[in-house]
Amino acid sequence: MNQEILKLEPQLVWKNFSKLNAVPRPSKKEERVIQFMLDFGDSLELETFKDDVGNVIIRKPASPGMENRKMITLQSHLDMVHQKNSATDFDFDTQGIQMLIDDDWVRAKGTTLGADNGMGVAAIMSLLESSDISHPPLEALFTIDEETGMTGAQGLQANILKGKILLNLDTEEDDEIDIGCAGGVDITASRTYEQKEVLQNGSAYQIIIKGLQGGHSGMDIHKGFGNANKIMNRLLYT
Repeated sequence: MNQEILKLEPQLVWKNFSKLNAVPRPSKKEERVIQFMLDFGDSLELETFKDDVGNVIIRKPASPGMENRKMITLQSHLDMVHQKNSATDFDFDTQGIQMLIDDDWVRAKGTTLGADNGMGVAAIMSLLESSDISHPPLEALFTIDEETGMTGAQGLQANILKGKILLNLDTEEDDEIDIGCAGGVDITASRTYEQKEVLQNGSAYQIIIKGLQGGHSGMDIHKGFGNANKIMNRLLYT
């Protein structure tokens, strides 16, 4: 664990984010992080359980004097996009994220950082753990498999939640409140092609697209960054 990151403010959030990032949690392989969240809730002696698909729910009673307020459900997803640079030797199934401080940014060494949605999870964990923040009854919902199918949200049992207001902590801007969702569409495309025998004295070539900026399709889509898939297809099509 990077000790310098633990000194960042708010320290409780960064502590929980660091602990979460030490647990392997690629999409569709969330068994370890599910158990991590169950152990976390149990350690606080809060009502903690998982549903049939693996979503974890933790409930915390209201602060004194706020018992009559509506219960609020806070939701984030446990899985992360698991991608690494081609030159990086890393196993997402067994290793935790290696974080570092780069000027004003917290980054990961050669891999995705997991801040989507690890920072949302860490913020909820910190609120559940805190003893000095007044709050109404809280219900934390940690869903699985958001990045590759939304199966956690889709499989959530009807009427299992008690909250009257739901706040989703998976947006891109820290000074905005979003109402709604970007949604998603799956597209399957196909075409026919003719196979040809490879010449025995022919040459094979490997084409690599690398060195791009990267970015998130939600918050960086308008910035004109290069997309390796599009560039490769344009090159092959031409």
